[in-house]
Amino acid sequence: MAKILVIDDERSIRNSMKDILSFEGHEVLLAENGMEGLASVKTDKPELVFCDIKMPKVEGIEVLKRIKEFTTETPVIMISGHGTIDTAIDAIKNGAYDFIEKPLDLNRILITIKNATDKTQLIQETRTLKTKVSKKYEMIGNSEALERIKVMIDKVAVSDARVLITGPNGCGKELVAHQIHEKSNRRDRAFIEVNCAAIPSELIESELFGHEKGSFTSAIKQKKGKFELAHGGTIFLDEIGDMSLEAQAKVLRALQENKISRVGGDNDISVDVRVIAATNKNLKEEIAKGKFREDLYHRLSVIIIEVPALKERPEDIGELTNYFLKEICEDMGIACKTIAPEALETLKSYEWTGNIRELRNVVERLIILGSQNISKEEVELYR
Repeated sequence: MAKILVIDDERSIRNSMKDILSFEGHEVLLAENGMEGLASVKTDKPELVFCDIKMPKVEGIEVLKRIKEFTTETPVIMISGHGTIDTAIDAIKNGAYDFIEKPLDLNRILITIKNATDKTQLIQETRTLKTKVSKKYEMIGNSEALERIKVMIDKVAVSDARVLITGPNGCGKELVAHQIHEKSNRRDRAFIEVNCAAIPSELIESELFGHEKGSFTSAIKQKKGKFELAHGGTIFLDEIGDMSLEAQAKVLRALQENKISRVGGDNDISVDVRVIAATNKNLKEEIAKGKFREDLYHRLSVIIIEVPALKERPEDIGELTNYFLKEICEDMGIACKTIAPEALETLKSYEWTGNIRELRNVVERLIILGSQNISKEEVELYR
């Protein structure tokens, strides 16, 4: 049940609201004027506020404005016995969740409380989910190489410059792309990820740019492509070195003109998209072989971020291992396991050709097969 504050200069209204809401199981706070109400909002932090419009000292609309300056998340429901349409509109414009006329209707009050608290809960759950997603793409480690990348991310994120991320498989290129997006002005818009290596060459154009109904045999309806879905946000073209030359030409046009056209379509569609690309290939060598367009390379490589292999930053292995131990044990719902210092040193001595992805797999294997305090012998056995 919710903690609810009622601000009203009429004692009978305050007491009636308290009786009704307390009966429903809510915790009720009372304030007889705007100043008391504002003080209660700051100290008691109610989850919901009922506020009368006509009050001495401070008018209800002014109380509403000050509450919204203090917290934008607490729903404020305005009540009045002298309400007009203009008054209601003014209240809503200033951030009120709803407007209820006196005499107060019990059912209307209870329904409004339920809707308002459901909305607040949804906002809180969304924030929690975003935090979890953000932590999922957190960059773990304090090596000099990683710190340089973090500094570069902070500088690059505030612009719309295109970024090319290079590095071997499993080294964390996707994490860099997510961090750039999360720290950019586009963070609240879409982040669309496309694995260019996983999409067949004959379908890549349709995936990226969409298609019109009937443009090919299986095109039974119109479909928006990834560039359109990313409008206003960021598109991450992972493994772009595996993209066909035909698709590369269309991506180049999208970057040059900020326009795309669907497969089978005649109309140009304007798109506002930040492009981040990643590859594990040496694109200059691919250009020399005729497998990658040089003009596209220069369009993409405004900023180049090179992510080092894990073996080049062994000082991060300890922190990564402990992070994975905690994360995986939490996901499994078991007590967090530990790792002996000599076992950790053994992990640091390996080459890690699969980089961070391989390290995580090994840690998960050790959690499943190893003891509560993972030993050096277990690392050597299950590595």
